[in-house]
Amino acid sequence: MEVQADDGPGVLHAVTGVIARHQGDITSIAILESQPGETRTYFELGFPGDVEAAAIALQTELSTLSVVRKVELTGTMQRIFGKRIIIIGGGAQVGQVAIGAIMEADRHNIRGEHISVDTIPLVGEQPLAEAVRAVARLPRAKAVVLAGSLMGGEIEKAVREVRDQGLLVVSLNMAGSVPDAADLVVTDPVQAGVMTVMAVSDRAKFTVDRLKKRVF
Repeated sequence: MEVQADDGPGVLHAVTGVIARHQGDITSIAILESQPGETRTYFELGFPGDVEAAAIALQTELSTLSVVRKVELTGTMQRIFGKRIIIIGGGAQVGQVAIGAIMEADRHNIRGEHISVDTIPLVGEQPLAEAVRAVARLPRAKAVVLAGSLMGGEIEKAVREVRDQGLLVVSLNMAGSVPDAADLVVTDPVQAGVMTVMAVSDRAKFTVDRLKKRVF
């Protein structure tokens, strides 16, 4: 659901109050745009019982609020884009991992699954560590692939932190301590992309936990 409303203190409180009265469970929220006088906020909601009827009733009441200008019911990002895989590291390596991930995701998606692939080429220990930690805060992110030639130090610490939060971490077989901290280490970058998609897919029979080794 997307809500276009006035900008100012208390607007979000008024909107979420109506959502609560309709027993809506906010599973995700994002401020899409905020400028003087106007905001656009996206909500993903869950409802008990008849979801469609509850969403229409909520839309009707929200539209009566003086601060709300427009309410639009939309499909959820989970349904449209699905699970996210984030590839981080050196440009050439990122590109090769992306080739494998996109080809494999296409194979699953044409059969009804939804897996999306995002990339960001970065260099430097601190920017890479910050990016790894940020992946754990991204909606629907299920795995991060570290694609480079040398990673360690603060990046390794970040890897261990996001793994503790349930994020799957795949690393290329590179120099540095990051491969020691990752869930899965793959030498070939294209194969790393393929295996990451297989690991997060609901339709694949491949699971990291059942592997007898983790370096390939």
